[in-house]
Amino acid sequence: MKRRLFFKRGLLASIGTAMAPSFSLLGNTLKNQGKAKNVIFMVSDGMSMGTLSMADLLHRRKNDTPSTWVSLYQQGKVARAIMDTASANSIVTDSAAAGSSWGGGMRVNNGAINVGPMGEKPMPILQKFKNAGKSVGCVTTVPVTHATPASFCVNVPDRNDQAGIAEEYLKLRFDLWLGGGAKYFDSQKRTDGKDMFGQFAAAGYQVVKDKDALKKLNPGSGPVLGTFAEDALPYTIDRNNQQLLGDQVPSLAEMTQKAIGLLGTNDRGFMLQVEGGKVDWAAHGNDTPALLYDQLDFDEAVKVAMDFAEQDGETLVIITTDHGNGEPGVFYGDKADDNFDSLLGVGCSNEWVLNQIDSNFSPKQVIELLDVHQQVRLAVPEARLILDKYQNLEKTGLYNPRKLPFELLATYQERDFSVHWANNEHSGVFVELSVFGPGSDKLPGMMENYKLHDFILETAEI
Repeated sequence: MKRRLFFKRGLLASIGTAMAPSFSLLGNTLKNQGKAKNVIFMVSDGMSMGTLSMADLLHRRKNDTPSTWVSLYQQGKVARAIMDTASANSIVTDSAAAGSSWGGGMRVNNGAINVGPMGEKPMPILQKFKNAGKSVGCVTTVPVTHATPASFCVNVPDRNDQAGIAEEYLKLRFDLWLGGGAKYFDSQKRTDGKDMFGQFAAAGYQVVKDKDALKKLNPGSGPVLGTFAEDALPYTIDRNNQQLLGDQVPSLAEMTQKAIGLLGTNDRGFMLQVEGGKVDWAAHGNDTPALLYDQLDFDEAVKVAMDFAEQDGETLVIITTDHGNGEPGVFYGDKADDNFDSLLGVGCSNEWVLNQIDSNFSPKQVIELLDVHQQVRLAVPEARLILDKYQNLEKTGLYNPRKLPFELLATYQERDFSVHWANNEHSGVFVELSVFGPGSDKLPGMMENYKLHDFILETAEI
């Protein structure tokens, strides 16, 4: 397949894509028949329907073309369903339980990874594919040891044991992990001092830590562990606008392209899990710029997978999310169009801009910072309220450990972007499920999340 260049430079490079040519519905039906040699499972973590809608809207207003995911609906290329996302102990799931429903084929309690309420430990799906002689791997924009990739790989009672998950990965001898999370492999960052990078290298893994090293990998060079950030990868909007990040950190599409190239040399096929994990993190932070550009980054990866699958003819592609988060949307107003269009000129995430502020800032400095980088214009009392939040930042938390004033800033940005957030937590709404390739004709219109596990196995005849 032809290789493409992704996200070369500039704020809007991530959404300047050409649409793949359509083919007839008859051709699509023929491709749906038979066994899936390969499976690509794509997850935009925490993607609410409003996120998909706004990202498509942003893409259209820049390029006059739909996003890849929505174009698949418009062209009739995918089967489409809605999916119930509940966990074993709640109608509102976390990512560990949601991923385990796919990975292990059963619902588990929130916080657990493929460990059931009665201690059950179903074999994760990538282990099943590996045992069938196929190549397997995970790609993500968050730590490779985070809940979603881990849920395809291991059985652990606590999703927070990412250092332990790194050790479990070594035992599996999977073919590829690409993403963030270097601190869980680095002897200088682990509390136990174990050199997991060294142990992976000794086991024959190619250990890569920047984009250039990733590009140089060739099929047949052995299994790969790639970590491109200490924790999660930077948001797409920051990577696109900061040259150092752009030079060092690959996009999700670039990692997906490389992963398919490496795994696809196996004559027996492969299964690849791809996660746009920071869509969820942006939703937890009500970070509109980060959310939409990371969703478009995921959309670029969808195009990579679809380009391969359409040419290959034996690949099942699943495109979905594990749950909603924050339930954002663009809302009516006299200036809604112009306000939303201002997101085309935003130069950074809320996370980046809030981390530039400290308690010594004046209100004027806060106002200038937001105006220059985001075209967001605060009043002096609003800037003072933001500064008040910087008096006691160092606290604990999974997605916002410093307790930066994300929610407060988002309420002010609503005036500038016309984007409103309902909350900053997961929701129990039904979600989008799209399927292309062998088996897609058998997709029911409504599916419970855990049933997708067997759907994949049956389609791949494993």
